[in-house]
Amino acid sequence: MTPTSKSPLDPSLPTKAQAIITWGHLYGSAGGLTIATAALHHAAPVIVITEDTQAALRLDTELRFFSAGSDLPILSFPDWETLPYDHFSPHQDIISQRLTALYHLPGLKRGVLIVPAATLMQRVAPRIFLEANSLLLKVGDAFDMEGMRKRLEAGGYRCVSQVIEHGEFAVRGALVDLFPMGSELPYRIDLFDAQVETIRTFDPETQRTLEKFEAIHLLPAREFPLTEDAITQFRQAFRQRFEGDPNRSPIYRDISRGLAPAGIEYYLPLFFERTDTLFDYLPPASLVIAQDGSGEAAKHFWTQASERYEQLRHDVERPLLAPEQLFLTPKEITKGSAAFPGVRLQRFEQPDTQGAAPVITYASAAPPPLPIDGRSTHPTAALKSFLAGFDGRVLFAAESAGRREALLDLLRGNEIHPKPFEGWQAFLDSDARLGITIGALEQGLLLTDPALAVIAEPQLFGARALQQRRRKAAVRDAENVVRNLAELAVGAPVVHENHGVGRYLGLQMLTVGDMEAEFLTLEYAGGDKLYVPVSSLHLISRYTGAAPENAPLH
Repeated sequence: MTPTSKSPLDPSLPTKAQAIITWGHLYGSAGGLTIATAALHHAAPVIVITEDTQAALRLDTELRFFSAGSDLPILSFPDWETLPYDHFSPHQDIISQRLTALYHLPGLKRGVLIVPAATLMQRVAPRIFLEANSLLLKVGDAFDMEGMRKRLEAGGYRCVSQVIEHGEFAVRGALVDLFPMGSELPYRIDLFDAQVETIRTFDPETQRTLEKFEAIHLLPAREFPLTEDAITQFRQAFRQRFEGDPNRSPIYRDISRGLAPAGIEYYLPLFFERTDTLFDYLPPASLVIAQDGSGEAAKHFWTQASERYEQLRHDVERPLLAPEQLFLTPKEITKGSAAFPGVRLQRFEQPDTQGAAPVITYASAAPPPLPIDGRSTHPTAALKSFLAGFDGRVLFAAESAGRREALLDLLRGNEIHPKPFEGWQAFLDSDARLGITIGALEQGLLLTDPALAVIAEPQLFGARALQQRRRKAAVRDAENVVRNLAELAVGAPVVHENHGVGRYLGLQMLTVGDMEAEFLTLEYAGGDKLYVPVSSLHLISRYTGAAPENAPLH
């Protein structure tokens, strides 16, 4: 069979239930574009099985970039970020994201669910658990304070003095602060005469109220129940599965007292008469896309889980469930996927040697590195050469608004003048030859039909570490970090992470030991100088305070 050539802007989909096709020749973020376009046109959810968590995070960014401006829901079912049989429990933010996906997935009409292969193998709570333990709270509803407290605690919520993270609540007179699972912000519920008067979000750091809402959904705070019935179910199942005196196990004793010990997630099946899988949550006609490498990742995880089980199962105080009781086997993953129309997504061209499934070859090529060399008298030579030889349209993607302005200044200073756009679709709808927008892509895009390129910052400034977006951290503003010497002008104020505000005087070669190296020269108050190795450029950020000439040197 001769492969069919297609544009990622017009992807082919399986036409029948249980049919499988292959997408090949997808380079850079072309896979993300193809999936986003398919999801926008498919009349049911699209589930993407990725090789690992990093691939899932990368795809999430790409899908949000290429579908920005649409109403396409994008859900993630993240990994617990623990090893099989670990004595640790996942962070509450992870549980929140997982419960959100489980809650919305059965009723999802269209959208995307991203799940790493190893995470897809986990057995999960049955659908009835979420259906029975979710609550819609509306303005005007009667509110029994003591009854709600008991319900929240039974659902795994913790009563605290100040609400900061998911799964917490606080009671202060007629005010109830609550951070529901699946919510981006906590809510403040104002009561009047045992009735919900207002529901507002608030900032957990400043405690200031923000936006009013008419209703909120309350999901359980755990992936398992801890009610009296659930504890009884756990105790009975524990005694049936494991030999010996159960009271020797701290796990058994803690659950008997209504406590959830660390690592209890690896005993989740004991809380239910049966468990479900993610396949049980999928609506009919869902499209399952398996990324290149996801099958091998599933096999690797199964081997890892089996090996850890053999290593750790001899602890009589912490008996373990066998891998098949906690996880699907790779064969079961294949069988579960086969019940839905499917796509095998290959990064590169895959000729159909057996003629078993249609192969769609897409019109994309590998996006080239276009390094900006800050030491050169022509720092954008590689970029200009590409633009001169490429007949199509080009969109630059900068990580943030601040990075966009810095990149725009750099490009304009080298006689490259892209037009700013709100996003990918706005550029696509225009006739501009060059554009620039915001998008934290790790990989660019190069299409040959139509001739279209997206140039991501790593193509210009080198690879960067993937940022963890799940939890807030006290870090320097990424918008102001200097990533290339070409961004620095002699005499401009800069901020060193450890030494504060200084003035950049240029580059200087210095000999340290027997090695000669290049250093940035920074001048501080009193004429003191600091020499920073070029390899430590990541410690330098742009000064964003008062007028540059009046910057207060440290």
